[in-house]
Amino acid sequence: MSTPGITTQATLQGALQSAHQILERTMADVDDELAARSAPGKANPLGSAYAHAVLAEDGIVHGMLQGQPPLLATSWAGRTGTDQPMPMFDAAEGSMEAWYRDVKVDLSALRQYAQAVYGASDAFISSASDADLTRPIDLTMIGMGQMPLAVVFSIFVTGHCNNLCGEISAVKGVHGYKGYPF
Repeated sequence: MSTPGITTQATLQGALQSAHQILERTMADVDDELAARSAPGKANPLGSAYAHAVLAEDGIVHGMLQGQPPLLATSWAGRTGTDQPMPMFDAAEGSMEAWYRDVKVDLSALRQYAQAVYGASDAFISSASDADLTRPIDLTMIGMGQMPLAVVFSIFVTGHCNNLCGEISAVKGVHGYKGYPF
């Protein structure tokens, strides 16, 4: 029995699906009250961290990688489960900190929007050609020069989702709940 070669596309798709599954399993026992609860120190509320993961993925996959408006501005406008837009690449000092503290999250609506974002991200990466995956993405606006799309996807979509899942797990622990589902 032969094993087919592992492709960049299949690796990215598998890592993305795993990140989404772990994030959703980590958030499964979080309700609206817990999602809105303040955390000690500078830790962010669970709901805003989850919203950040989903909104950023939508913006990065659609805007940065495809040059299209994100779902939050088109088919999901006004239905993301957040009461205010998340600042994306906002230069205003403290604006992200204020958003994390002030945004109100409706977890049911956000979970539905998340599924749409995940589906769109999966469709994008599963249909990406080798030429797409090696296309350079300009990240000079954040001081990182140019990187191939596959690397940007790995860092800023999958890696970012995993990073925020870790943050969510830690904050759940502070509130006396189990973090990761395993």
